[in-house]
Amino acid sequence: MKIEAQIENIKYSPQLQKQLETFTLAEVSRGTAFRRSSFILEYGPQKSFAISHWRGPKRSRTYPYARVYDTLGFENRVTIIPFVKDEGFDGDHDFLQWDTVSLMSLLRVYVIPAYYKSATKSSKYPNKITNQQFDYQYILERLDALAQFNQSDAVHWNLNEVQQQIVIVAKRVALHYGRISRRTGVKLHSLNELKRRIKSMLDDVANYRAYSRAQAQSAQFRESQTTHESERVTGEKSLITIKNFIGGYYYWTVDEARIVDDKLLLIEKKNSKGKVLPSRNDVKDAFVRMVLFANLSNVTVEGTEYNPIPVVGLTSDRLRGYCHSQMDESEIGRFFRRNKFNGRQRQAAEQYFQEARVNRFVVVIGSSKIHAEQILFPVQ
Repeated sequence: MKIEAQIENIKYSPQLQKQLETFTLAEVSRGTAFRRSSFILEYGPQKSFAISHWRGPKRSRTYPYARVYDTLGFENRVTIIPFVKDEGFDGDHDFLQWDTVSLMSLLRVYVIPAYYKSATKSSKYPNKITNQQFDYQYILERLDALAQFNQSDAVHWNLNEVQQQIVIVAKRVALHYGRISRRTGVKLHSLNELKRRIKSMLDDVANYRAYSRAQAQSAQFRESQTTHESERVTGEKSLITIKNFIGGYYYWTVDEARIVDDKLLLIEKKNSKGKVLPSRNDVKDAFVRMVLFANLSNVTVEGTEYNPIPVVGLTSDRLRGYCHSQMDESEIGRFFRRNKFNGRQRQAAEQYFQEARVNRFVVVIGSSKIHAEQILFPVQ
């Protein structure tokens, strides 16, 4: 199923945000602020940034979306992502993808691609490094540039960062990883892949500007064929193309899409194998997608317009039956009692339901096989 939609304005009120601590420029310079996954930078008397930072460029490993989620209630939201993370020859070697930057653009989050300047040798593995630290002075330089940026939207900033800064960042990646390797005695991965990734990123930007991104579509198609353990689905994954307010096109995959009558269900799934509910970070990850899906307009499938219903399915093999955020309190209460929810689990579920009601999507909690007919109801 190929879905097309538009996003003009984003209205979303996150309910699960952590209280963010405020730090000064000096604390950012020393790296102290980066002990928090997300924080507020008091940049000047009338200027502040809500900043999140990723522990690596790969989206599936360390819940970076949950870190971004905690900044969504602020106007000037920034996320800092390493362009490359090399954990050593016996470890992972991950690169920032254009699709990640695209998603941040749609969420109106300013991206600063960064690099690691220091690291230590792992005490457990001879060919791995750990405790990687950003070049905090570089990050401050980019924040200074962002404070002076005369085009207010994140889309233009993110394009400039990729087109103008990514080569500079890549050169510094090569420089500092070389120094880290010599200092620690740890063998790292070859730099040949770095050159290829730079070209790929720049090609992706060029394709984006021409409204044709075959590489991203191929990656999206591959993802559409993959089912992860955390995504128990009963239907088929689908492709969705989103056009933003300045005419850019973005390609994504939705875990499950179903058409019934004039309704199109856009379902994100999070499954827990051993617990009653998926982790809070898993839920935040799904809610980041809801920021987009709850703001779609002109949603069509092969030229036919449908009423989109965004859904988050939180599933577990330990649950019997289901409940959802549109049910009345008595029905929800019976589900909680039947499945022996404790106080903390009940409170978490009620918070998830509240976020759905405020932001016009649906949260379903239940067994690992939830069918479309169980969640077909209007979002009031």
